[in-house]
Amino acid sequence: MLSYLTSSRKLSDDKEFGFLNIYTGTGIEKPDYLATVDVDPNSPNYSRVIHRLPMPNVGDELHHSGWNSCSSCHGDPSAARRYLILPSLISGRIYAIDTQKDPRAPSLHKVVEPENIVNNTGLAYPHTSHCLASGDVMVSCLGDKDGKAEGNGFLLLDSEFNVKGRWEKPGHSPKFGYDFWYQPRHNTMISSSWGAPAAFTKGFNLQHVSDGLYGQHLHVYSWPNGELKQTLDLGSTGLLPLEIRFLHDPSKDTGFVGCALTSNMVRFFKTPDGSWSHELAISVKPLKVQNWILPEMPGLITDFLISLDDRFLYFVNWLHGDVRQYNIEDPKNPVLKGQVWVGGLIQKGSPVVAEGEDGKTWQYDVPEIQNAFGPFLDESHRFGGKQIAMSFGMETFKPTKDSIPNQSIGYCVHALLMLHLSTGPIVKWELINMRFGMGKKTFFIVGGHRLRGGPQMIQLSLDGKRLYVTNSLFSTWDRQFYPELVEKGSHMLQIDVDTEKGGLAINPNYFVDFASEPDGPSLAHEMRYPGGDCTSDIWI
Repeated sequence: MLSYLTSSRKLSDDKEFGFLNIYTGTGIEKPDYLATVDVDPNSPNYSRVIHRLPMPNVGDELHHSGWNSCSSCHGDPSAARRYLILPSLISGRIYAIDTQKDPRAPSLHKVVEPENIVNNTGLAYPHTSHCLASGDVMVSCLGDKDGKAEGNGFLLLDSEFNVKGRWEKPGHSPKFGYDFWYQPRHNTMISSSWGAPAAFTKGFNLQHVSDGLYGQHLHVYSWPNGELKQTLDLGSTGLLPLEIRFLHDPSKDTGFVGCALTSNMVRFFKTPDGSWSHELAISVKPLKVQNWILPEMPGLITDFLISLDDRFLYFVNWLHGDVRQYNIEDPKNPVLKGQVWVGGLIQKGSPVVAEGEDGKTWQYDVPEIQNAFGPFLDESHRFGGKQIAMSFGMETFKPTKDSIPNQSIGYCVHALLMLHLSTGPIVKWELINMRFGMGKKTFFIVGGHRLRGGPQMIQLSLDGKRLYVTNSLFSTWDRQFYPELVEKGSHMLQIDVDTEKGGLAINPNYFVDFASEPDGPSLAHEMRYPGGDCTSDIWI
């Protein structure tokens, strides 16, 4: 029986993570797999993959996941959080994985084949999975078998994972599909909009936005009846609304959605007359760039989450490369409390450069660590005629603005760079140049590894003190925006969270590298705690 009724009750803070790892789209003809990673700092296998469960098919593109039972099933003595539901975005299959027989070595329980789903419902491209209080499992599907968005809707599976049909009433399908979240006390479910599978599976093309192949709407349904009651047009502030979350407190009638292309967090809320409205909550300004597909680069908010106590909201900017923490105790007025950079496109060595207000171009300098016991910066990284070197211990170097040659720093603005060596010491130095007034930027090289790609999926520990980050979005888009990620594989980071005053700091002792997997580099996407987490569970 699931015994946690509200989000104030502590879920099971497990010592393992479940990962969705992808070979689809990488050129490696191997099945995608579920990886189990040890996150117990007291374990000898800490930050290592301890089990891999390959799927029986090639070409699935495992993407998001959910449970057969969660907090919404509270009170049902037969309910057990046993099966992890894995929709395959490309193949259309849905896998049920048994995590109870051996939690450290999950096993395949059942496969729902795409022909079964299409023949009974017309649905394809399954994405988000949530359990229902009835024991059913509901899965958003983004289109029909031909990739047309008009065919999207919501699939229902029974407790044995048999296809039951569609959840929404006939004629009440959304314009586009993606994520969804329901708030039972307000009899409401709201879904978001990515785009037509026929468009996004080919990579991102800005013309497709103009052609109306991507969404900008939220769809408000009566819960659990499946009647579309209202459509919210987010307009130019809300292009590509992806992840959507209500506050965890089931009495609250507000939540947020991350709008990727316009890089805005939009708050939605119930009005006094019972209808729903929205407003801009947080906006990330684009960067003016050269040598990219657009003249300006959005942050691209591809994932966010809300802490279980509803105090903090965290989101990523996949292209800019930063992770942010906001206090949302007053949801109408989010306050930035923490920010850390863990990658992005504007790093030295990238063809993409940012352009300042004075027309000069710049990139962030992220040098490689060459040797833990000798000079680890080459001649190109001398500052004011000085070279930072280290054999042991800790050294801090703070040059003045005048001592930093512009050609070396590339107009980096007030940057704090931290390098963690394999022997343990940390080297820090501060580059002070407030020319553009952009504040503090933080980049990291962890354990001798330069960070690839940008932050994409995040998951928060149940005590709110550890934020885990992976970097794969969708294999086709990974190849388009971060080809090195496809070539060398993903990694997982841990960001330490200050839950008192706010603040984020990368943990230099934790790094899971998927570059050296047995079948070659793989792409890591969503993460799940076996005992539930803040993106899987809905309270009643």
